[in-house]
Amino acid sequence: MISRRIIRTKVLQILYAYYASEERSINNSEKELFFCIHKTYDLYHYLMSLLVEIADYAENRIEIKRNKHQPTPEDLNPNTKFIDNQLIRQLRENKVLRAYIEKQKLTWANHPELIKELYLIIQESDFYKQYMETSVRSYNEDRKFAEKVFNNVLLVSEELYQVLEEQSIYWNDDVDFVISVIIKTLRKFSENSSASTGLMPLFKDEDDREFAKDLFRKAIINHDELQVLVKSHSNNWDLERIAFMDILIMQLAITEFLYFPSIPTKVTMNEYIELSKFYSTEKSRNFINGILDKTLKDLKKENKVLKAGRGLIGE
Repeated sequence: MISRRIIRTKVLQILYAYYASEERSINNSEKELFFCIHKTYDLYHYLMSLLVEIADYAENRIEIKRNKHQPTPEDLNPNTKFIDNQLIRQLRENKVLRAYIEKQKLTWANHPELIKELYLIIQESDFYKQYMETSVRSYNEDRKFAEKVFNNVLLVSEELYQVLEEQSIYWNDDVDFVISVIIKTLRKFSENSSASTGLMPLFKDEDDREFAKDLFRKAIINHDELQVLVKSHSNNWDLERIAFMDILIMQLAITEFLYFPSIPTKVTMNEYIELSKFYSTEKSRNFINGILDKTLKDLKKENKVLKAGRGLIGE
């Protein structure tokens, strides 16, 4: 589930915190790195369960109206298309999701106002009205509706972001990515998916887990050498005049150039330039791009960039 771009982002954040701390411990910072990666995985399950909570709230409202002292014909014969959504039912019954939520003690019970607010927003949306008015019921339509709830409501809800921020400092920056992974997960479900259908694993494979650890440790262990390379290619700029986050971005990129033989340099360049869009100014991005480009050319001339693997030899 966790992409290498997210790994790079988390490593950058923890690396910044490591150097900002007076008491530096590689082991403790590495634990913090994997903790914040796991928090992203928590959010993945937490947001999936939110859709179920909203549907449960809608069902509860229907029951309350049915049991009124003088229910209307509409109260007695409500449109149950939303609460009968097949994809939402599968999430509700999914053993993997339920087990994770219970184990991590993730709950929306303390946020009834948020659930109500999100339901009302969904209820007022054009896609909800169109969905509810359509007489045809199909699994594909139910799944598309669920995707629209994530993309059109949850992704842009300021109230949701506020609640998430109160619960974890790690979550707000991850919502966009996590929802994109949730959408991929939903598209793997089918009408015949059982309650035992698996969800995305935390890491795609063991290589990605090792990548996170190695990138963090090698950036710290080789810090002095990396700083020399940044300084020597910075047009004699005083390092103190360069934003520290920009320096760390460049050091991580150079770490990959030198110590990760299976990662193409083009991939590394693209990833860290993309990362700089979120953590640097536009002027800094151009500066970072220029420094990395010059550094890479010189390292290649000195035969220090050694890539191995299919299509990478002599890269």
